[in-house]
Amino acid sequence: MFKTLSNAWRIKEIRSKMIFTLLMIVVYRLGNIIPIPFMDKNVVNKLMSSNAGGLVNLLDLLAGGSLKQMSVFALSIYPYITASIVVQLLTIAFPRLGEIARDGEMGRKKVAKYTKIGAVILGIFEAMAIANGLFAKAIVAKGYIQSALIITSLLAGSMFLVWLGEIITEKGIGNGISIIIFLGIVSNLPTQIGTFIYGIMTGTVGILTIIGIVLAAVLIVVIVVLINEGERKITVQYAKKVVGRKMYGGQATHIPVKVNMSGVMPVIFASSLLAMPQTLSLLFSGGTPSWISSYLTVEGSVGVYVYSIMNFILIILFGFFYSSIQFNTVEYAKNLQQYGGFIPGIRPGKPTGEYLQKISNRITFSGSIILALVASAPIVLSRLSGMKINFGGTSVIIIVGVVIETMKQIESMMLMRHYKGFLNK
Repeated sequence: MFKTLSNAWRIKEIRSKMIFTLLMIVVYRLGNIIPIPFMDKNVVNKLMSSNAGGLVNLLDLLAGGSLKQMSVFALSIYPYITASIVVQLLTIAFPRLGEIARDGEMGRKKVAKYTKIGAVILGIFEAMAIANGLFAKAIVAKGYIQSALIITSLLAGSMFLVWLGEIITEKGIGNGISIIIFLGIVSNLPTQIGTFIYGIMTGTVGILTIIGIVLAAVLIVVIVVLINEGERKITVQYAKKVVGRKMYGGQATHIPVKVNMSGVMPVIFASSLLAMPQTLSLLFSGGTPSWISSYLTVEGSVGVYVYSIMNFILIILFGFFYSSIQFNTVEYAKNLQQYGGFIPGIRPGKPTGEYLQKISNRITFSGSIILALVASAPIVLSRLSGMKINFGGTSVIIIVGVVIETMKQIESMMLMRHYKGFLNK
C-alpha cells in the first residue's frame, strides 16, 4: 500500500488529486469545530452522558465527534445515506423508478436528484428533532428565530458535506461520501488509544485485555479483507462464429461472484432499524424508557444478546436483498445467451439463470454470516470483558472497505496512465 502511494505521488496528475483530497479533509475537520449558535456544549455533554447511552455515542463516533461538539456538521451525511437507502428500496417497489435508475447516465442523475430531495426532507426532520427534542435543554435562547437558525445551520452543514463528498469523488481520490464516514470514525482513534493508555496507567485495564483487543482487531481486519477480496470465478465460454472470412468468438472468460457484494450496506441498514426505537424515544421525549434500554439496546444485560441476535439475522437478510439488487441472475443469463456465451455443462437461458442464482445464494449466505459475526461479535465481547470499546465491527468494516476501494482506484489510475503512455508512443 505504501509503495503504491509513493509511486502515485510521483505522478503529477494523481498527486494533484491527492493534494485536493487532503485539502478537502482539512475543510471537513475545520467544520467540525464551528459551533451551532445558541447551544450550550456543557449541557449537551451532560445530556449525552445521562440519557443517550450507546446510541448517541455511536452517532457521535460516526460523525467524528461533531455531535458532542454541536458543530454545524452534527448531522453528518446520514440524512443522505438514509435517503439513498430509501430510494434503493423504492426502485424495487416501483418498477417505473427502477427503469429510471437503469436508464444510463441520465437515469442516475435523476435518482441522485431524488436522493438529495429526500436527504433535505429527512435533514429538516432530524434537525428539528435535535433542536426541539434531544438537545432542547441545551438551547440558551429559545424562540422561533433561534430555532430556525439552529435547524438551518444543521441542515446546511449536512448538505455541505454531501457537496464536499461529491467534489472529492469528482476531483479527488476515492469515493467522497465513504471518505467522510471514514474520517469520522478514524478521528476518534486517538481518543480510544488515550483511553487504553490511561486505563493501563491507572490499573483499571490489564495488559492482557489490551493484547486481546489488539489481536481481535487484527483478526477482524484480516477477515474483512478476505471477504471483501474473495470471489468465485464461474467460467464462461463464447461460441465461435464466422462473419465473412473471419472467425470471431471462441474465447473463455469468467463471471466474478464476490463473497461480499453488498459491502457494509447490510450492516448499516440493520443498525438503523435496531436503533429506531431508541432514536424515536430520544428525539421526542428526550430520554429512553427503561424497557427499551433493558431489552432493545446493548446497554441492557438482556438487551445486548437480543440486539446481537436480531442484528445477526437482519444482516443476513439484507445481505441477500442487496445481492439480488446488484447481481440479477435472470438478466445475466439473458445477456450471455444474446452474445453467444454459455457456462460449460449448463444449458443457456433459464438453466443458466438458475445455476447462477444457486451459486450466488451459497456465496452470499457464507459472506453474510461472516459479515454478521464480524459486526456482532465485538458487541458481545465488549460486554463480557467489561471494556468499553467504541470501535465495533461496523467501524472496522467501513475503514477497511474504504481503504481497499481507494487503493484500487489509485492503482487503476496508474494503470490507465501507463496505457496512455504506451499508446502515445
